[in-house]
Amino acid sequence: MEFTWTYTGSQQRKVRTFLQAHGVSHRMFSQMKHNGGAILKNGKPVYTSDYLDDGDNVTIVMPTEESNDLVVPDYKPLDIIFENEHWLVVDKPYGITTVPGHADRLHTLVNQVKGHLEQNNASDLVPHVVTRLDRDTSGIVLLAKHRFAHAVMDQQLQEHTVEKFYLAYPSGILSEDHGDINAPIGRVDGDFIKREVREDGKPSRTEYWVERRYDENGEQPMTRVKVQLHTGRTHQIRVHFKNIGHPLVGDDLYGGPLWYGLRRQALHAYHMKFYDPFIEAYREFNTKLPEDLKGLRDLE
Repeated sequence: MEFTWTYTGSQQRKVRTFLQAHGVSHRMFSQMKHNGGAILKNGKPVYTSDYLDDGDNVTIVMPTEESNDLVVPDYKPLDIIFENEHWLVVDKPYGITTVPGHADRLHTLVNQVKGHLEQNNASDLVPHVVTRLDRDTSGIVLLAKHRFAHAVMDQQLQEHTVEKFYLAYPSGILSEDHGDINAPIGRVDGDFIKREVREDGKPSRTEYWVERRYDENGEQPMTRVKVQLHTGRTHQIRVHFKNIGHPLVGDDLYGGPLWYGLRRQALHAYHMKFYDPFIEAYREFNTKLPEDLKGLRDLE
């Protein structure tokens, strides 16, 4: 896969500096050097220490990524929201793990994406997960189709510029219409899965806005909230709401009540917005609530 940019400037500029400004990382320079890639200036090979003049075209040629035989393709159809040569945006149902692991190595979202890429005769068969969701969280997942797109998005994630909104149903009644939870999250000692708020954890921030309160004086009080993630820790929303005394409805792992017939945590990733450097504009995606959560939204 090739990408080309044109340098415009009155002063000479090093190839490396120019490409770094377009998201080419040190790791990608190394991959091009050792795995059959190339850097071209006006169609001819150059070194990263060479200089560019106004009007020079710079092309990077990324080596094809070999398929990992340990990732078995699963040909189950995907619910695709958007797809082009760089991105694949899917609506993940609950009950499906995003990446292969000890619990499931055959039927994860990554397995399904690999099957999709094979069926479409893609040259690169390595799905790059940009944003992942817990197995029992539904909604938008962004994948990059090649390592350059992944590197660009990884930088945006580190800078917290990817906009992600969720709809969640914490148990109990949240008294404040707006809240901002700033509490570090780390792994529970001796537990591979569970997380908790702890002093030695990683900085984590979750902001929320109350949309509706249900059954305030009944036996199953619940609040519907719009949630924005400002960081991306494992189980972040679930842990933060548990920590303030309102675990999500259906979230058995974190002590959430099993109300309203739910078989998973009441959490759905419904909105994402990010900057696409390939079109130099923002892309924005939304998805509707799945059937099991539609019932909660419509409660009187």
